[in-house]
Amino acid sequence: MKKHNFSAGPCILPKEVLKKASEAVINFNGLDLSLIEISHRSADFVAVMEHAKDLVLELLDLKDKGYSALFLQGGASLEFLMVPYNLLPENGKATYIDTGTWSSKAIKEAKLLGNVEVIASSKESNYSYIPKNYEIPSDATYVHCTSNNTIFGTQMKEFPKTDKLLVCDMSSDIFSRQLDFSQFDLIYAGAQKNMGPAGTTLVVIKDEILGKTGRKIPSMLDYQVHISKESMFNTPPVFPVYVSMLTLEWLKSLGGIAGIEKVNEAKANLLYAEIDSNPLFQGVANKEDRSFMNVTFTLTDDSKKEQFDSMWKAVGISGINGHRSVGGYRASIYNAMPIESVQVLVDVMKAL
Repeated sequence: MKKHNFSAGPCILPKEVLKKASEAVINFNGLDLSLIEISHRSADFVAVMEHAKDLVLELLDLKDKGYSALFLQGGASLEFLMVPYNLLPENGKATYIDTGTWSSKAIKEAKLLGNVEVIASSKESNYSYIPKNYEIPSDATYVHCTSNNTIFGTQMKEFPKTDKLLVCDMSSDIFSRQLDFSQFDLIYAGAQKNMGPAGTTLVVIKDEILGKTGRKIPSMLDYQVHISKESMFNTPPVFPVYVSMLTLEWLKSLGGIAGIEKVNEAKANLLYAEIDSNPLFQGVANKEDRSFMNVTFTLTDDSKKEQFDSMWKAVGISGINGHRSVGGYRASIYNAMPIESVQVLVDVMKAL
């Protein structure tokens, strides 16, 4: 039976990417050696790393604009600490917009290093909306936001307009929609939501903003060290970087971000239309802030839960249970999710 993978992460990946990746694990580039046993300093893998970084900047339209792309480790969770280490002076102020679990974790880490002000939050409503109409303090060094909130199913449609440094955690919607990425000074994203397997983290950073905090930064936490060593300061996560490269090649072949955005809009509109028209279901997030990556919804009649669960399991749907913080259901429809799988879910909802 075909499986329809709605998992929030690790994410669904294109089948052609999985096929190429599996072949590389056995025999990479005709070397009769596995990708995961060759030297990361070899010409074969250095070419992978360079191509992956070039694809990132090309797809984000940041090539030759003073940005560096890095593939690091530690997930977005380590970036919660690396960002203030590299951007926040000891007497500076960092400002954060609290829109969910991951932004609240980022706030917690930043507070270990300096003065942090939460300028907006939707915590009081269990993060069901994106805060608006907030003010950014004149003494802020940077503003941190989270573009998409995987657990709660909300997504920022507009970003802060500011002359301060703008930092964004894009872990769960990177490469999914067209944006002016040059408005951001630093973007980071764990690969496992929309780009590749767990194990690497993408960081895209404007070079000129670094080295201005006056801090002594541990080498592994210093972006300038990683840039100078071309993401090779320590042994990189070879397999996740390679699979991310393949996924970026796949995305480019579809017409890049502009091409996949149309597909993502069609998938989200199909599913939200059913949620809004079917009296047995209701959405969790405010309509104007709904995510096109993570669709959260609940049953209006809990007595139907057992029946609904058995129905979606019977057709091969996987990974649709909601996070414990929200309950109900969460359909993650990342770039590689085909619209046919979304239609299968909609058909089950109609049949309930």
